[in-house]
Formats: sequence, C-alpha cells, structure tokens
Amino acid sequence: MPHTPAAPDRFDDLPADSARVGAHRAENPRIRAGVVLVWTIVSIVVLVTAGIVGTLLATGKIALAPSPAVSVAPSPNVDPVVDPSYPVLVLNATTRDGLAGQVREQLVGAGWAAGDVTAGEAGSQDFAHTTVYYSNDADQAAALGVAEVLGGARTEQSEAYVPADDPNTGDVDESQAKQLVVVIGADWAGEGVTP
Repeated sequence: MPHTPAAPDRFDDLPADSARVGAHRAENPRIRAGVVLVWTIVSIVVLVTAGIVGTLLATGKIALAPSPAVSVAPSPNVDPVVDPSYPVLVLNATTRDGLAGQVREQLVGAGWAAGDVTAGEAGSQDFAHTTVYYSNDADQAAALGVAEVLGGARTEQSEAYVPADDPNTGDVDESQAKQLVVVIGADWAGEGVTP
C-alpha cells in the first residue's frame, strides 16, 4: 500500500523565523552520563554508610549519646570491732607449715574461745595476701577487728567460704553464715610478696 503523506495540521503552521519545532516533533532530551554516574555513586555511598552505622548501633558497638557516668557513693567508714562471738576458720594458703596454728593461737590470745577458732590447710598454696573474708555487710566491722588483731590483714566480702547446707542446691547454711575466714597468704609467711 502506497504511503500517503499526512494532512497538514496546526503544528505545521509555524512562522519561518521560529526555531520552535512542533510538539510531536520535539527532540529527545539528552541525559548526561556524568550526572547519572555522580548521583549513582553518591547514592551507593549514602546507603553503605547508613548500613554500617545501623549495624554498629544495633550491635551496641557505638552509641549516639554517651551513657551517664555511674556515680559510686563512698562507703561509710566502718570501725573495727574485736568480736569473739564470731567463729573463725583459719586456712594456710602458703608453703610454710604451721602458720594456721600460729594464727589460731593469736586469735585465742585476743579473746576467742579455743573451740570457736578452727585451723587447717587451704586447697592451694599460692595465695598472695592474707585476707579476712566475711559474707554479710553486718560482719564487716568484726572482719576488720580480726584483721587488726592479725596486724593489718586485708578484708573482703565474699560468699566463697560460706559452707553450703545442701551441696546439690547450694543453699547457704545460715548457722555458718556469720563465720569469718582468714586465709593466710605469702605476705604473712614472709615469702617476699609486695603489697
């Protein structure tokens, strides 16, 4: 079928001096490849950065705001009290024999009943500093009193030496919870440990 030219329309009636082209004959807009490339790179950088920061925030490796500083209230001064009503267990944790018995005699001489002070060997022989252990806050003054009688031993709150009533459940024997435990360290034995 032969091609017949289209009938003239209003878009064909343009003044000759006009640079305008009819709407149906408009030029295709040019897409600049450089602009597209720059926007693509910027988008990738933004998305990757957002992903990294989001992952670090989610895992807690960084925080948007610093966490408030934890203020530690000063512990009140507790005066040492020599209280012979506390049973005392003395454990020798050094390589030198007989120290537990010597410390036991020192405590008995300071007012403890002989039956309330037990001496024995510790499970290890590499303990550095002589320490008096207590389990409750209320026992701190008595522990400081024992440390003073022994000439300045350290004190520390711990439940490590409180005997368990039931070894299967780990329940504490309340009758033994008041007990103080002296662990003799290398400093007492004169084995050259620096404080």
